[in-house]
Amino acid sequence: MISPEQKPTLQRKADELLRLHTSNEILKVVNVWDAVSAKVVADISETTALATASHSIAALFGYEDGEKIPLDLMLDMVGRIVASTSLPVSADLEAGYGDPGETIRRAIGVGVVGANLEDQMKPFDESVAAVAAAVAAAEAEGVGFVLNARTDAFRRSGGLSHDEQVTEAIRRGRAFLDEGAACVFVPASLDVPTVERLVDGIGQQRVSVIGVPGSLRPSALETLGVARISYGPWSQRVALTALADLAVSVYGDGALPDNTRALN
Repeated sequence: MISPEQKPTLQRKADELLRLHTSNEILKVVNVWDAVSAKVVADISETTALATASHSIAALFGYEDGEKIPLDLMLDMVGRIVASTSLPVSADLEAGYGDPGETIRRAIGVGVVGANLEDQMKPFDESVAAVAAAVAAAEAEGVGFVLNARTDAFRRSGGLSHDEQVTEAIRRGRAFLDEGAACVFVPASLDVPTVERLVDGIGQQRVSVIGVPGSLRPSALETLGVARISYGPWSQRVALTALADLAVSVYGDGALPDNTRALN
């Protein structure tokens, strides 16, 4: 339970996070996984909000993705990220760790004002009920909350054709919005016609996407009416690629790059 003293600050952050999602300017979110990565990203003047990456936090502690990390450990790191910045923070809470409402309630308790919640292509009614439970939990805490409800229609759709995947993403997305979600996250490598269909079916500034190698540029997505682009585990992978490249360099009698900055 959050204290009355916390509510004004959380509400201010929630209001700002919602404004960023509904603005005509696309929200670009570079995902973070610990306090120092959060500080590095937050210190960049263009950063307006932070989002955690569950895959990256799990990897940090040696767990595989997919709710393998204990929820207490995940929320502890999320809380540390929140404490490291004055910016609004949205947390990737996977599918809710068995109890979406309670998980959202606990996440609000550590200071987050938004979250991703994935459907994992569970039965339609079950997926809609999970979103409803998450929204109800946030309302019970008395703080506005920006739920980025994720559908895995492209990732876990079995034998559906591409056209059927789009149709199912729209069906689920509309239902999630009806239950109070602010945005619908559709992770996949998407081309222009697909994004156009999703935005047309779900709504302007209501679709959230992931950036992967080869994705459409943020400027193109903004023109198409996408609300948000985030990068999931890819920001950590870029950092780890730099670390691996450094190790190869020094093992080969190389040196630290001249442009290395003391960011920690």
